[in-house]
Amino acid sequence: MDVLFKIAEGSAHFILYFMGFLSVVSGAIMMERFFALRRISRDSQKIAVQFRAAIETQSPEVLENVPESNVSLEGKAIGYGLQHIHKFGIDGLHELFQSYKALEKPNLERNLNLLGTIASNAPYIGLLGTVMGIMKAFDDMAKASGGGNEVVMAGIAHALVSTAIGLALAIPAVIGFNFFQKKVSLILGNVDAAKDLCLMYSKLRKG
Repeated sequence: MDVLFKIAEGSAHFILYFMGFLSVVSGAIMMERFFALRRISRDSQKIAVQFRAAIETQSPEVLENVPESNVSLEGKAIGYGLQHIHKFGIDGLHELFQSYKALEKPNLERNLNLLGTIASNAPYIGLLGTVMGIMKAFDDMAKASGGGNEVVMAGIAHALVSTAIGLALAIPAVIGFNFFQKKVSLILGNVDAAKDLCLMYSKLRKG
């Protein structure tokens, strides 16, 4: 039993340091994804103007004017789609866009799985630290010759810090994870829109 209490004492401090490390990792991921997806979204907004023009005018020439060197994912998708149509028609166009999305999705979601794991498990890690701290507090009370209540209250108050840190770590991580997943979904949705515009282009050319 004494061994368990010694493990609890060491674990309580280790978990606090570990959550501090996780907070740094979580913050770094959110900062990196924020700037990366903001740049991609900014490029998407530029080409969205041309997409709207193509829908409003229903003119194949508008899509043909999309630069092949466009840095946005949608612009590149349009370029690949038009090349495929010119060579093979619409056969295999759906598979082309599905493959393109499958290749680009990991880059868009880089480290988001780790962020989601931190968000979902941080409260449990904090709770584990609290349990370990409470075990230590009661062990200290049992060993104290006097003033046991003060010892255990101070220990429990210190142990609850782990739960508070766990929640403080999880809440921003959950918000960031959901925010970035929404961004990724919008970008991939725009790629689907690019595929539909390519189909429209093919039918207008035949018409």
